[in-house]
Amino acid sequence: SRNEKCHEIDILIENLPHFLLHDTMTYCLDERSSVLKSSPRLLQVLDTWFPCIVRPCIIKWATTQEDSISNQLDLGIRFLDLRIAHKIKDPDKVFYFAHGIYSLLTVKEVLTEVARWLDQHTKEVVIIALSAFDGMNLDQHRDLIQFLISTFDNKICPNHIIPSLLQCWNHNYQVILSYDDSSASEYEELWPQCEYWWANTSDPKHVISYLEERKTEGRPGQFFAAGLNLTEDAKYVLSHPCQSLQSMTLSSYSLLLNWVKQQCPGLGKSCVNIICADFVGAFSNEFTQLVIGLNQTLLKKRRDL
Repeated sequence: SRNEKCHEIDILIENLPHFLLHDTMTYCLDERSSVLKSSPRLLQVLDTWFPCIVRPCIIKWATTQEDSISNQLDLGIRFLDLRIAHKIKDPDKVFYFAHGIYSLLTVKEVLTEVARWLDQHTKEVVIIALSAFDGMNLDQHRDLIQFLISTFDNKICPNHIIPSLLQCWNHNYQVILSYDDSSASEYEELWPQCEYWWANTSDPKHVISYLEERKTEGRPGQFFAAGLNLTEDAKYVLSHPCQSLQSMTLSSYSLLLNWVKQQCPGLGKSCVNIICADFVGAFSNEFTQLVIGLNQTLLKKRRDL
């Protein structure tokens, strides 16, 4: 019946497990670009003198995804992790993505593509988390925020409501914008920072133990992400010259996926909300299929009430 259907979809979005790509836009890093101005001084000097060595190395360890933004959305990704940057010598209103070095694609190109995808998938809701903002001043933040508002317009879910899927569908809301900067505080279209649980280690067992410890502390107030991404340091890179972030991650994928299988969706203290990982298209898209399974488990529980 219609009432049963509404009961099934009237679930708070913050109680649904989402799947997130850590550093969504690293599939298009630009090997011709310099390292970020916020990079350590030594790395900037090395990049000046040995760019043909430094930049390929950065790309090897900074690339966390391989699929284009549209393909990611088609795979089922509904949380985009966007690290924003501005190049010092570029026009004020041109913004890029960054992870060690800058992206080939601009923010305008990519988010316009996301808006087109949403036009074709009117029942889909995407959470977009913007952060980092390397090299940006207050005026540039305002320019970027105005671009976001004009691009997504009536699709934006305002921050003064607690959205459920049913509420989003009834109001045609398709985008929740998280903006990790104080300049966003005056805009009802922008949500605060999404808390990210990051273990900062290359050991998958330590990542899992860290996340389990964080779960015992209880759920944060709104959206939060559990990061399954492995993180290398300089010592690891130098001691594994033939590896890359991809090979390091995929060698541990079965252990990380087993952790996902064990998670419980819903309102409970130890329940997960957003689960993020690198190279989510690997192994026939198994990661996203597992998270979809968690959502289906939650919906089944609601139907059985």
